[in-house]
Amino acid sequence: MINSNDRITTPQTAIIVINFILGTGILTLPRTAAEQVKTPDVWLTVILGGIVTMIAGIIMVKLSRKFPGKTFYQYSKEITGKWLSKLISLLMIGYFLLLGGFHARSLAEVTGYLLLEGTPTWAIIMPFMWISLYLIRGGINSIARLFEIIFPITVILFLLVAFMSMKIFEIDNLRPVLGSGVLPVLKGVKTTALAFTGPEIMLIILAFMKEPHKAGKAVLVGITIPIFIYVITVVMVIGALSIDGVVIRTWPTLDLIRSFELTGLIFERFDSLLLVVWIMQMFASFTINHYAASLGLSQLFQKNIHPFMYGLLPVIYLISMIPKNINDVFKLGDVIGNIALVLFGFLPLLLLIISKVKGVKYETNL
Repeated sequence: MINSNDRITTPQTAIIVINFILGTGILTLPRTAAEQVKTPDVWLTVILGGIVTMIAGIIMVKLSRKFPGKTFYQYSKEITGKWLSKLISLLMIGYFLLLGGFHARSLAEVTGYLLLEGTPTWAIIMPFMWISLYLIRGGINSIARLFEIIFPITVILFLLVAFMSMKIFEIDNLRPVLGSGVLPVLKGVKTTALAFTGPEIMLIILAFMKEPHKAGKAVLVGITIPIFIYVITVVMVIGALSIDGVVIRTWPTLDLIRSFELTGLIFERFDSLLLVVWIMQMFASFTINHYAASLGLSQLFQKNIHPFMYGLLPVIYLISMIPKNINDVFKLGDVIGNIALVLFGFLPLLLLIISKVKGVKYETNL
């Protein structure tokens, strides 16, 4: 069972979900979605992707609430049996490790490109990882408290920078709405899978909640705010750069911020502000991945969590160094998105159905 002293509130739960979702998507979502949709209706794709994520999040909450005080790693054996549950848990741990490596490498790529040109990748990733280790040693409560500090800074700086780009925004770049019909919009929904990965953390942190009956509200709020931020990002980027302009850029959101200046202010260029927001979000996402993987191995083998926290650092580092270049990083992101679709899109629903057949009882109110 979970340590009774390491508990988080409902707002903290929502903030963990928000911080886990917000990350690479802010910089890459406009391009990846535009490549698939090929029309200005990308913002509709983002909204639909968010709604699908909400449904998946609620299913995961319903599943976890059947087993109060237990994480997915602990209760899955009651549904599928000992050996199959271990396999599923190891797959989930592998997913968190892959995602952690992806976040670490993405951070190194962008930081090396914009701030620390010529700096070795390892020199950027390693301090990032050790700071994460220092944080997660304090448990989920320490993580939640730091995320509470990161979240308002992120929202304020992001909205400030986004709306300053209004001076180069062209509404005609978003027209016509549904000019090519609904099919392109639906085609692009799958590409938002990586941008909206995050609600799966509810399979683990619901066990730490002081009020688990409010988990449904927490996950809905935790997804709604990233939808709002992603829609603003996509609308502002496409409105300023156009669909054709977005597709040819690696980091279109950064290019948007770098394409205008506001003279007479203390800062005339604002890409550094966006980068501050993004680095904090990448740190948050990486931290929760590291913690979730460490907790999984700890509960799977019923050992102390701290050796696993240290032991997984070189594993995540090696994963982050697998991609040879930026294109390989994006390919890894696509693979992770596909894994998430299967592991958290279909599996929780299947396990929920099996648990209902087995007659496991739980609280009915979300």
